[in-house]
Amino acid sequence: MTTQSDTSHQEGASPSGAELFWGPPSSTALQEPVAPPTAAPRSGEPEQPFFHRVWRGRPEDPRWVRPAFLALLVATGLLYLCNLSASGYANSFYSAAVQAGSQSWKALFFGSLDSANAITVDKPPASLWPMALSVRIFGLTSWAILVPEVLMGVATVGVLYGALRRRFSPAAGLIAGAVLALTPVAALMFRFNNPDAMLALLMTVTIYCVVRALEDGRTKWLVWAGVAVGFAFLAKTLQAFLILPPLAVVYAVCAPVQLRKRFAQLGLSAVAMVVAGGWWVAIVELWPASSRPYIGGSQNNSFLELTFGYNGLGRINGDETGSVGGGGGGGGTGQWGETGWNRMFNSEIGSQIAWLLPAALILFVAGIVLTRKARRTDLTRSSFLAWGGALLMTAIIFSYMAGIFHQYYTVALAPYIAAVVGMGATVLWEERSKVWASLTLAGAVTATAAWGYVLLNRTPTYLPWLKWLVLIGGLVGALGLIFAARLGRQLALAAVGLSFVASVAGPTAYTLSTVNTGHTGSIVTAGPAGAGMMGGRGPGGGGGMRGGFPGGGNTQGQNQQGGNGTTQQGGGMGRPPMGGTGGTGGFPGQNRQGNGNTQGQNQQGGMPGGGAMGEGGMPGGGGVGGLLNGATVSSAAKKLLETKAGDYTWAAAAIGSQNSASYQLATGKPVMAIGGFNGTDPSPTLAQFKKYVTDGKVHYFISGGGMGGMGGGNSTTSTSSQISSWVTANFKKVTVGSATFYDLTQPTK
Repeated sequence: MTTQSDTSHQEGASPSGAELFWGPPSSTALQEPVAPPTAAPRSGEPEQPFFHRVWRGRPEDPRWVRPAFLALLVATGLLYLCNLSASGYANSFYSAAVQAGSQSWKALFFGSLDSANAITVDKPPASLWPMALSVRIFGLTSWAILVPEVLMGVATVGVLYGALRRRFSPAAGLIAGAVLALTPVAALMFRFNNPDAMLALLMTVTIYCVVRALEDGRTKWLVWAGVAVGFAFLAKTLQAFLILPPLAVVYAVCAPVQLRKRFAQLGLSAVAMVVAGGWWVAIVELWPASSRPYIGGSQNNSFLELTFGYNGLGRINGDETGSVGGGGGGGGTGQWGETGWNRMFNSEIGSQIAWLLPAALILFVAGIVLTRKARRTDLTRSSFLAWGGALLMTAIIFSYMAGIFHQYYTVALAPYIAAVVGMGATVLWEERSKVWASLTLAGAVTATAAWGYVLLNRTPTYLPWLKWLVLIGGLVGALGLIFAARLGRQLALAAVGLSFVASVAGPTAYTLSTVNTGHTGSIVTAGPAGAGMMGGRGPGGGGGMRGGFPGGGNTQGQNQQGGNGTTQQGGGMGRPPMGGTGGTGGFPGQNRQGNGNTQGQNQQGGMPGGGAMGEGGMPGGGGVGGLLNGATVSSAAKKLLETKAGDYTWAAAAIGSQNSASYQLATGKPVMAIGGFNGTDPSPTLAQFKKYVTDGKVHYFISGGGMGGMGGGNSTTSTSSQISSWVTANFKKVTVGSATFYDLTQPTK
């Protein structure tokens, strides 16, 4: 039998248009593949202009291939840019660090929350670097912060297309790219400033490089994979390592080189990973602690402790010192949602990521069955194992992790699901003459349609007709796929088109709803109001209390960014197990001015036994409002903090990063975040803060914000509590509207 490798290089031979779209015919589909051939220019033939080559693509490709790919990238970019500024500063926690990095190179390097370098974010800083450089060039605007995230989304679609186009077909790449772009949680996070966008891009690049290495065993591609993982570590620490076990096993077993060389290459890749991710860690750990910012999220001012504790094993077992609590394991219900095998499908997660997850699992199994008799180095099987292994490993860890878990983490699954769907659909189509293949393909579409109906039915008032269209269209399309090999070309393609449209209609609707809505705060979810909420479903963001706020779910009408009218769509899961955020004088000590009413939230009164912070606050200051969302800063408060701000290192200090971030973004001046994100980090100590005040480095103390006494260990709680108690007992209180400040230059005694 003549393989694709043989025929591709015969003089004058070129694949047919159908072969390039759907992949090689079934008789050769499982032979050892190589990359699509590149035709050499004929002798004396002038080289085509650059832009012509970009538009035309490979000379042997049908003319529609490259334009279709470019159209996919442009459409993704335009979709993600749509209504982008509605999110304002998005997560003000990271936006404040971006602002600081645009003002100070030292803050940029460390990922400091303020340009005076008091404390860092609780992640490594790589995801902040592109945004900070953008703000340094274009100024502090919503677009300057979020456009780099959009570009990462477009790049992820492009890398995914390239990975599947290379081995399978243009159809596989286009299907995968479209599925990824239309995944609701992808549309959310590639328009948001959390680290997950960079992580998803680098994980996709990693698998691309591993699959390239599996083609011919070249070491350089495995080294580049290690570099990608290293930089992914600098985006979100140990989450970058979740896919390493399946990828390492796949390469060790399937690479087309001798066993000894395979292990040597894996060793070199590991070295590259350590260098790419470890250089920054080494500098931070060796840098004198007295001249660098405190490592936010750690309890001992150590990035290694942060990596293996709060951001590492603590996320798995729920033992997160300084956090607001862990979750339940073994299928239990914990403070961060239900854990167990069905977590990715439940009412909190399903609408974010799981639309095509059943189809991906079916197609993954089908791909392995189809290649079961292939040789060890078969690249089709290796590709299924690489992408499918990454999907299974990540999904399993997410399903059972008992620590902090938010719905948007699942964006990491989006490229893997899209890749398996693209590969599986095209490979089974090539084998459609076999009854089992056509039935399996039809079964995947049927499962997708039925599951789409279930997901859409969880928000029954949102486009109620769509669930029926998805279900009926999917069933009709699946019926056509069963007989596709015996139908005419037009009917077969109609069945394919109907199946695809029915499969992506649900996630597309949720994606359009996502891009049409602004998202701010720490906990955000994709889709319409009521999707991805905690412990219930229904219109208007109502829901249960399972680990979240009463009435958890999407909030409506809450003005987060200085009156810009954006909507915070925070799902209940991942929220601390306490009551709702307050309005003025509301839930523990949060300064909020000018906010509209939020459904299901406590507007009056604080937690019983409010402590030294006043304003309905609790001992140690702060509340859930300051933890999840920042304060809305009035013009009067802004003017107060800006007055003589240049005379101080920090214009103000506040408990909790979200609270401090709001004032810093409003004024452009450094604001110290006491206790980091939760207000539970032991930085600064009371003695250190007293010295800052004595030295005239801090002007005001802002009442409220942060988690303070609500979580974490006793030592971290006492730090913020001691500072707030000392301030309120010794300095002049200044009230501006409903906000309360303490002038640290005006002692009362």
